[in-house]
This record gives sequence, C-alpha cells and structure tokens, in this order.
Amino acid sequence: MNLSLIYLFSLITFTLSSPIKLQKRNSRWDYSSDDIYGVNIGGWLVLEPYITPSLFDAFGGEDSTKPVDEYHFTQYYGKDNAEKVLQNHWSTFMTEDDFELMSQYGLNFVRIPIGYWAFELLDNDPYVQGQVEYLNKALKWCAKYNLKAWIDLHGVPGSQNGFDNSGLRDTLTWQNDQKNIDVTVSVLKTIAENYSTDEYKDVVIGIELVNEPIGHDLDETKLEDYYNQGYDIIRENGDVPVIIHDAFYQLDHHWDNILNTQIDPNIWDVIVDHHHYQIFSVDELKRDIDDHVKVACNLGWQEANEYHYNVVGEWTAALTDCAKWLNGVNRGARWDATFQNDYAIGTCDHLFTADYSYFQDESVRSMYRKYVEAQMDAYTHSKVMGWIFWCWKTENLIEWDFKQLVSLNIIPQPLTSREYYNQCGYVTY
Repeated sequence: MNLSLIYLFSLITFTLSSPIKLQKRNSRWDYSSDDIYGVNIGGWLVLEPYITPSLFDAFGGEDSTKPVDEYHFTQYYGKDNAEKVLQNHWSTFMTEDDFELMSQYGLNFVRIPIGYWAFELLDNDPYVQGQVEYLNKALKWCAKYNLKAWIDLHGVPGSQNGFDNSGLRDTLTWQNDQKNIDVTVSVLKTIAENYSTDEYKDVVIGIELVNEPIGHDLDETKLEDYYNQGYDIIRENGDVPVIIHDAFYQLDHHWDNILNTQIDPNIWDVIVDHHHYQIFSVDELKRDIDDHVKVACNLGWQEANEYHYNVVGEWTAALTDCAKWLNGVNRGARWDATFQNDYAIGTCDHLFTADYSYFQDESVRSMYRKYVEAQMDAYTHSKVMGWIFWCWKTENLIEWDFKQLVSLNIIPQPLTSREYYNQCGYVTY
C-alpha cells in the first residue's frame, strides 16, 4: 500500500473514532475588543423588596409580618391574586420607553435576571409564571434600540445563595437534592434552545449559568461540574457566549483553569462575571471616599490579569447600606447600627428613600461622582471588558437608580465624560 493510501486510511479511521466538534466562534460580540456599558433590570422579572417596596408594603402590618421574597410573596397572595399583581408589575415597571432612554444615555447592554420558575415549577411551588412573555418583549426592544443582552438565571431551585434575589431567602439547598439540579439543567436547556436561535443572534450575547452562587457555602466540585455541564448545554445549541459567576472567589485567579481553552481547545467564549460592592460589611462602610476609589482601582488591576475575559456584572454608586430592606425585609442597616452591629457609622435619614436635596449638595454629588467615575474606569480596560450597573431603576432609592443618578449629574453624560481624570493610573476614555 502506498503512503498516500495509508494516510487516507488513517485519516478515515481517526475521523470515525473521534467526535468532531465544530470550532465556530460567535459573531455576536467580540469580548476581546468591545466594551460593555450596561445596566441590570433588577426587580422586574425577579422581585427584590428593596427595589419595589410598594409591592410588599401592600400587605400592611409590621415588617415582621410581610413576605421576605418572591416565593413567600406568591405564597401569601395565592396564585390567582399573585398573577394579577405581578402581571400589572411586569407590564408597567419596564416599558419600551425605558429601553429607548437607555440607548439615549449611551448604554449598549442590559442584563436581564429571571428565575427558574418562569420556565418550570417544582411540585408545590407557589410561584406564578408569565415572565417569559416580558423577557421576549425586552429582547425585541433591545433589538430596536441597538442594545445587547445577557439572560441571567438569577434564581435556581432551593436557592444558590439564600439571598432574597434568588427568590427564596434564608435557604441554601440547591445542591442538596438532585431534583433541584435536574430542574436547573432542564431550565438552562430551555433557555439555550429558545435564545440561541437566529431570531436573537443580534441581541443575546451571553447566557449566565447561575447568578451569585455562594461558593464558600456550596460544594465547589459540584459547582464546577454544573459549570462544565452548563457550558456543554449552551454549546449543543449554538454559539452564545457562556457566562460564569465568580461565586465570590475573587482576586485569586480561582477560575483560570476552569473552562480554559489552553487546557481544552474545544472550549471557547467563556466570560467571568464579577460583582463588586463595598457596603456589606462594617469595615467596607468605614472607608472614606479615597479608600473606596483605591479599592475599585485595585480590583480593576487585579482582574485584568485573569485568564478569562471578564465583566463587572454588578456594581453600584451606593456608599451605604441604608436603602430600605437592602439587607432584607425586617432588617435595618449597618450604617446606622440597626443591623448586625452596635456602632453607628452615620445616619440613614437622607438615604433611606429618595432625598434629592441631599444629593444636590455639591460636596455630596461630587463625592458620588468621583466613586462612579473610578469604577467606570477600573472596570473597562485590558481583560475587564466593561460594566453593568445595578440597577436601571428603583421606586425611590437614588444610590441604586441609574436614571436618577443621571438626572443628578452623578452618572456622567456622555458616559466617557470625566470630572476626575485618570484616577486609577490608566486612561480608558
């Protein structure tokens, strides 16, 4: 047999025995060069009491008697009444006008949280459905106003973190029951199948496998297994980039060897999502503005050295934890020593709800502006490919409300405008 025939026979044999994986890369978004300037649509398709407190205040009585999350909200109302209330919320809290305004403000992206219960219910779940209709509307509005989007699986069965933003507060049983994992995987398949299609090719540039799994309280091996399985599910359905949250393992290159192209050349388009807040401990709250800026800049430097391209998928202008129910219904704030600590750092009088006059004071406005600009710069350079502010709007909380912060000249317009130049030691504007 001549050498050419031997080579052909060997090639055919190898081809039949080795699965061929297509190496097509996405054409939806280039995470190596294109920066994200985005907002989260918090409190819409997944309830968060501090974003829309009126929905929870409607129950009356003391805070101690109110539902603390969406699970108990729907349980208290019952399915019929909960559906009526939520349909009204979904149809009014976010409208097409919001997406048009996002584009006018120079944003190019939205992150859309949604819970597993929008797609599939566990036995005896009190949740109601109907969110998918509004998710689809949002993606169409994104297309109309040239906005890209991530679909973020924000809550999974049993909760991945015990936060109210997972749908179920003070519970952490996601990994304890195989049924929970099976439903999560099933929901992820549904999301991948529905939103990897050509219809959404110009909009959906990421599917986030799960929001904020609290790594130190979970089985890390099981979490990594889920990330690997989730990657395969997304890839089986197309070329949408895969987003993994850092699980609060930050600043140690924790995820560099997970879903790494150099280790497995069949892996591609995996983005790490970091969330940065400096308000959820007393030590963080005690920082002065220069220390807050320094910490933000250091985060940007450190994450620029990670293996994966990454995005800061949540950050805020907030310098306190004063927002009503930010720490949960029937909980106060560390800032004024009404939650977890005995020593008050300051008063929450002007920060509990919207007090425009406080933020219009020039010394206050400029302090917040300085912090915002530093974070925008820190989160947009090298492998840190942009930022997604939490959140687009609230009922009455200025520190957390992108729209109100723009109106107060705390969020710059245009977004690249600066009053404080090059705070982090590198120019990104």
